[in-house]
Amino acid sequence: MTVALPLLGALGFRPTILPTALLSTHTGGLGANTYLDLSSEMTKIIAHWETLPLSFSAIYLGYLGNKAVDVLLKERLRIGTAKSLWLIDPVMGDHGRLYRGFTAAYVTKMRKLAAHASLLTPNVTEAQLLLGQTCTSGTISNAQAHSIVGALKQKFTASAILLTGVQLNNGQIGVFGSDAISREIWELQRKKLPGSYFGTGDLFASILLATLLKKKKLKTAATSAMDFVSACIENAQTEKNRDSRFGLDYSQQLSVLLKQLT
Repeated sequence: MTVALPLLGALGFRPTILPTALLSTHTGGLGANTYLDLSSEMTKIIAHWETLPLSFSAIYLGYLGNKAVDVLLKERLRIGTAKSLWLIDPVMGDHGRLYRGFTAAYVTKMRKLAAHASLLTPNVTEAQLLLGQTCTSGTISNAQAHSIVGALKQKFTASAILLTGVQLNNGQIGVFGSDAISREIWELQRKKLPGSYFGTGDLFASILLATLLKKKKLKTAATSAMDFVSACIENAQTEKNRDSRFGLDYSQQLSVLLKQLT
């Protein structure tokens, strides 16, 4: 949320938050974070929204939690409209394993929620969990990535699928996608840069959503998001004493993105 809100706001949108939980930090390498469940407030917030002149062009879901998924499965029809874009980033794992705090039961619930996505954006591990496949911890081939996207298209009704952050055997990092317009599976590849930065998935999905809401095509939006994240990582390589656990500073790249989208 700390990535998505300022970024979407800077790009001219007015995001409204539906808080699911409050964490002191993310769960990756920063010790024993605190966790306050806010799922009991979600239905009340939705009820209040219904009394206001609000209409959401898109609903963007990322890191949720067991109880929050239950609420969304029950109340989703009260949030958006038939025309709303549902971007579901099924955040629950990476590098072949579930994130701390997530269980097989959560995966089952996420499969149900993913069935309602307009655009589904898992990484390889999340895609394999959604498909019930054995998770891969290392690199994969282009053919394997194409196969995963094809399997997601068969299992889910989303009009668009993006397999993100794919670490390929050739040393590149890729995004593999398919939508109702192209139907065929296409791919984008960039040089994999050294280092690991938390929040890159949130950054990618936020730019992807903003670009789509600017009426760009999916492949164009994915290209913009991929280039933006790559540029931020390149900038981070030059920063001394920066702790990668705290994510990327994207402020230097905002002006470039604004020019592209205006």
